[in-house]
Amino acid sequence: KDFNFEIKEEINENIDEKITIDDFSQYAPAAAVYALNLSGIKGKHNFKDRTIILATSYLLVAATTLPLKNITAIQRPDGSSYNSFPSGHTATAFAGAEFLWQEYKDVSVWYGISGYLVAAGTGAFRMYNDRHWLTDVVAGAGIGILCTKTAYWLHPKLQNLLFKNKTNNSFLVAPFYNGKQLGFGFVGRF
Repeated sequence: KDFNFEIKEEINENIDEKITIDDFSQYAPAAAVYALNLSGIKGKHNFKDRTIILATSYLLVAATTLPLKNITAIQRPDGSSYNSFPSGHTATAFAGAEFLWQEYKDVSVWYGISGYLVAAGTGAFRMYNDRHWLTDVVAGAGIGILCTKTAYWLHPKLQNLLFKNKTNNSFLVAPFYNGKQLGFGFVGRF
């Protein structure tokens, strides 16, 4: 607690006004994956797979951070509420940074580094804006990275569970009328 207060005092020493870029920068690393792909730079996965991975990661972030905020009930540095730990903005930013790293580390390490710089900046602005303690930000960063790594680990298992052999299955539904009867015919291969 003492370390958190010392960091807060150092950061707030010369603050004149708040800068709320962190509300937007938390999504920048994940958005960069789609922007890079739109510009023709291919990542590791196709659109559907990377979207499933990102959604899984964000679900894991929410499933981790929201209960922890309620369980720990740590007061925010600005005193506005008791849901400071961990930083959800930072967790989201670092989940996106790890996502960017995983998709583009084989193309250029600089993409991943830039994502981590933006995520670190998001965490720094959460402290600058007096919304989180240093420990909130560090925990959020760890949670975000871990959730994305877990999403990549789960992806093949989810693919197998949800889309197992879907390419081999086929079916056809066709209406028919023979002059007296109206109906539908169904042919399927499972």
